[in-house]
Amino acid sequence: MSKSENNRLLEGLIIGVLFGFLLQKGGVSKYDIIMGQLRLTDFTVIKIILTAIIVTMMGISIFYPRGMIEVKTKSGSIKNAVIGGLLFGLGFGILGYCPGTIAAAIGNGYLDALTGGLFGILIGTILFALFYSDLKHLKFLTIDKYSEYSLFHSARENPFKLTLPISAFLILILYLIQSAGL
Repeated sequence: MSKSENNRLLEGLIIGVLFGFLLQKGGVSKYDIIMGQLRLTDFTVIKIILTAIIVTMMGISIFYPRGMIEVKTKSGSIKNAVIGGLLFGLGFGILGYCPGTIAAAIGNGYLDALTGGLFGILIGTILFALFYSDLKHLKFLTIDKYSEYSLFHSARENPFKLTLPISAFLILILYLIQSAGL
């Protein structure tokens, strides 16, 4: 591997460890918090996600116009996203973890995350890899591309004209959630 590839791997590792630490500190590696979100009784997960969206939008709004970061999008498929979302939601609802929170929960030492979560991810990945060609051949998986451009592409010169109103709206939602005691 080249030095730049090693640096990118190191950056990814550092960001991943930081991400897991913040998930753990936010409490979203706990089964009860995640189940509370799914039951709409504890909105900790939504508050963390909305905060992350706001911080990310502001960061991209600062760095993207200056050419300090690239915004890359991938084409996708609505049908594939629905199928994947249903599978993800099924596993999330049964186990109470998503892939990111599984890693944090394993770091906490929760055996259910290790046994059900990690092994579930590995088995699902292996099955998908084994049957991918067949699913594509049967047209079960398709490529009906939706936009390959993000909001940032359309507002490259001044992304704040989009991100500030969106952030203000999300902050209002956070305020309402907090005011409701959720």
